Amino acid sequence: MAKEVTAKIKIQAPGGQATPAPPIGPALGQHGVNIGQFIQQFNARTGGDLQGVTVPALITVYADRTFEFVVKSPPASVLLRMAAKVEKGSGEPNKNKVGQVTRQQVRDIAQRKMADLNSFSPEAADKVVMGTARSMGIEVVD
Repeated sequence: MAKEVTAKIKIQAPGGQATPAPPIGPALGQHGVNIGQFIQQFNARTGGDLQGVTVPALITVYADRTFEFVVKSPPASVLLRMAAKVEKGSGEPNKNKVGQVTRQQVRDIAQRKMADLNSFSPEAADKVVMGTARSMGIEVVD
C-alpha cells in the first residue's frame, strides 16, 4: 500500500550549499520533516557541477514524516546568466542589452532543460530559452 502524501513543497536552493536557514527550514519544519537529514541529502546530491548554482527541488512529504525529493535542472535564466557571464538581467530588456549568447549555447541550455520544459521538439525548446534570454536583455547571436 502506498504512503499517504501530506505535502508537496517546491524550493530553490544553491546546489551543495543549502542551509537550514529560511526559506528551507521553515518550509520543511512546518511539515515535521527532519531538516538536517534533508540538507545533508540535498547537498550530497547537488554537489559537483551544480555547486553554488540555484537548483529547484520538489519535495514530497508523507504522513509518517518521511520525504522524497527530485532535483530539477537549474532555471533557464540562471544558465543564460552563466553562459553570457553577466551578474543579472537587464531592468529594461527592450532598451539595455546586458550580454550575448550564441545559438549553440541556447541549444545546449535547451537540451539540458528539455525534461523540465513543456516542449516536444528541440526547436520549440530553443524558442522557449530564446524568449527567456530576450526578456532578460540577453541577445542571441549566430
